[in-house]
Amino acid sequence: LLMSAMLIEIKSRMLLPKQTELAAEDDPRAELVRRLMEYEAIKLAAQRLDEMDKVGDGLYVASAYYQHISQVKPPEVSLDDLAEAWRNVLKRASHFQHHKVGRAELSVREHMSIILRRLKDDRMLEFMQLFDVKSDGIPKLVVCFLAILELCREGLLRMTQQTAFSPIYVQINSHE
Repeated sequence: LLMSAMLIEIKSRMLLPKQTELAAEDDPRAELVRRLMEYEAIKLAAQRLDEMDKVGDGLYVASAYYQHISQVKPPEVSLDDLAEAWRNVLKRASHFQHHKVGRAELSVREHMSIILRRLKDDRMLEFMQLFDVKSDGIPKLVVCFLAILELCREGLLRMTQQTAFSPIYVQINSHE
């Protein structure tokens, strides 16, 4: 479009009658010739640049397969699974239960210490192994269960389960 406009301008100048003042001006075709020569020079320079080797041409980045192996954390224990495990403890205890009326003072803190000592020796125990359903009565089992929950709440214990319905394991939380 620019070139067409320039050609029309040159043609109109040439067709107009010449005035004496304009005679001193350059020929309008000279401007067109100058621009065409400039365009030709830029076009040749672009072709030369295109023919030159490009930086990085022929270089390839070596690639290797890298697999980041991270330690897989076992899934957390859901509240439903924990409740089901507790029901199983109570069910097993009811099989060995003898009806005794008595009053015993039970301490949650004392049971927390007992559980921590057992886990220091064994490192990891199945949830069911923390309860002695044959000899302990329901009140003692409840206190033991509360002690486990309190230790978990304080962040001292961690409960894990590999898959749904698999055994729940209790271990001392190693603050990683």
